[in-house]
Amino acid sequence: MMGYIAYFNVVRGTEVVRSPYNARQDSFADRITRGKILDKNGHVLAQTVTSEDGSETREYPYGNMFAHVVGYMDQGKTGIESLANFDLLTSNAFFLEKIKNEFQDKKNMGDSVVTTLDAELQEAAYDALGSYKGAVVVMEPSTGKILAMVSKPDFDPAGVAENWEYLSTDEENSALLNRATQGQYAPGSTFKIVTALEYMRENAGYDSYGYSCTGEITVADTTIRCYNGNVHGDESFRDSLAYSCNTSFCNIGLSLDIAAFRDTAKELLFDSKLPCDLPYSKSEFRLKEGASDGERMMTAMGQGQTQVSPYHLALVTSAIANGGTLMKPYLIDSVVNDNGAEIRKNKPEKYKDLMTSAEAAQLKDYMTSVAEYGTASVLSGQSYTAAGKTGTAEYSSDEEKDHSWFVGMSNVDNPELVISIIIESSDGTASAVNMAKQVFDAYYYQ
Repeated sequence: MMGYIAYFNVVRGTEVVRSPYNARQDSFADRITRGKILDKNGHVLAQTVTSEDGSETREYPYGNMFAHVVGYMDQGKTGIESLANFDLLTSNAFFLEKIKNEFQDKKNMGDSVVTTLDAELQEAAYDALGSYKGAVVVMEPSTGKILAMVSKPDFDPAGVAENWEYLSTDEENSALLNRATQGQYAPGSTFKIVTALEYMRENAGYDSYGYSCTGEITVADTTIRCYNGNVHGDESFRDSLAYSCNTSFCNIGLSLDIAAFRDTAKELLFDSKLPCDLPYSKSEFRLKEGASDGERMMTAMGQGQTQVSPYHLALVTSAIANGGTLMKPYLIDSVVNDNGAEIRKNKPEKYKDLMTSAEAAQLKDYMTSVAEYGTASVLSGQSYTAAGKTGTAEYSSDEEKDHSWFVGMSNVDNPELVISIIIESSDGTASAVNMAKQVFDAYYYQ
């Protein structure tokens, strides 16, 4: 018993005290004014304003823009407001100042949390998504820093209490749902990256693959067509990915070992815990032994029952950009006191290798072709280089109803940004790769 008590105080004590689920933290608010949440450049994302009568109001200067990632603190706490609750209600002000305030029965100012978020990049992503439902995640692959996270529909975090009944019951919009981490969607052709990796692992001569696309493939009672009825003709493995050829990837899927395919999906964190500080949904890879040819083809091209979040695809793309290694994603860069003195700083940390460096380099090379002459060629000819994968995911029996996906990276030789975008119900009227270009352009040209 004594040994456990010692272990708890030394090892677990701080963890329990800092846990966002520890309700006792809120008692700190009786003597501490909640600190600020800042972006990486010091822009205020959340702050507490005290009126002349001593009442406090939590303000969010950017309104709805950071609603899901910064969160709110009424009706419970979410986002960074929850993650950093302990720090925001802890004061590391100069001790003489603290003594003076306590003597005068004044509150001390809580510490400020400096996030990894970039307000300008967040604004670019928010504006790019416009009025569409969907999500955008932007990361720095070499460190794991999350630079932007947008989910729409959104809400005003300052008005959650007064609008709670509507927000909590509006199933049509589900504005409180963080689609970036909690949304589950068919990945569409972005999943062809996973299929390509499995084919590479099973076939040493993968680069000699060839296929003649006639625009459709029929096996048993299942017929699958290329998007928009395209006929790609003779194509290589590289071309199959660049042009996002459905029939070629169906052909590839029929040849894959299902057990090995499941293992590769598992290595890429499907059906697994994700490194994520926010609530999230696990991605699912459901192809099982004995699956029909139709199920094998649909899964290989990113349809079927596979489900994934935009955040998860950002992690997979980050690993490819970073030589196969996924860095642990994080949102809080440092904690500083009211005078700006650093109290604690988080450092980049390796999470795990999702693939070998050789596999990552080859996938990155193929994804560069997608941007150079394939379905993401809108990204070619810029001052920055890009690589990625587009995707169209059907969400209805109506083949004209679809979501638009894009995952990719910029500055391919030394990737600076990784982006994952989904536009719900785009139905051909909006393109995720065009939105990605808006974000990249904002980063490099403004």
